[in-house]
Amino acid sequence: MSRYVIAADGGNSKTDLVLATTGGRIISRVRGRGTHPHIDGIYAMAGDLAALARRALAEAGLSERTTIDAATFHLAKAHQIHDMAVRITEEMGGALPCDFDTLTSFKGIGPKCANLALGIACGEKAVSVDVHVQRVTNRWGYVRTKTAEQTREALEAELPRQFWIEINRLLVPFGKHLCTGSLPKCSTCPVLEYCRQVGVTSHR
Repeated sequence: MSRYVIAADGGNSKTDLVLATTGGRIISRVRGRGTHPHIDGIYAMAGDLAALARRALAEAGLSERTTIDAATFHLAKAHQIHDMAVRITEEMGGALPCDFDTLTSFKGIGPKCANLALGIACGEKAVSVDVHVQRVTNRWGYVRTKTAEQTREALEAELPRQFWIEINRLLVPFGKHLCTGSLPKCSTCPVLEYCRQVGVTSHR
């Protein structure tokens, strides 16, 4: 989970974490690899947002390998990184505010990413729901919801606040590798006794 690794390594500014936390939309869909090395590459090549904006735009016009070439749709994402860096520099004085509406005003940043950035960088309690959090909590029977927003509201109503940020860090890898969308590995699940297995018709 790149945003937690970035935070653990000392990258606790909102800008650092938004770039990392937007992983699913901006630079994390890396084939077979994690986002963290690519975040490192970005900051190694451009230590400030103005330089990052110039480099991102330049890379968007290239057909050869770029710093984030391992990410899917990396050329489009270079444009997004450029636009983000320019806005943060020119409109916000180089520092992002701890504000949900501001974060979600950036192209590619939705509620999931914004809530993670607010939770990790700003200490604001909010539940970040992706497909794994939604699937696992519904499969457990802890919530009964159809959409990510419904799941967020249900979890914030039921889950103790001290777990609102932590639940994403725990359930995303759990959902990716164990409680998978098809054929979940129920035979080796450490919490099977607490799971209602809602919707599970076959498993490993």
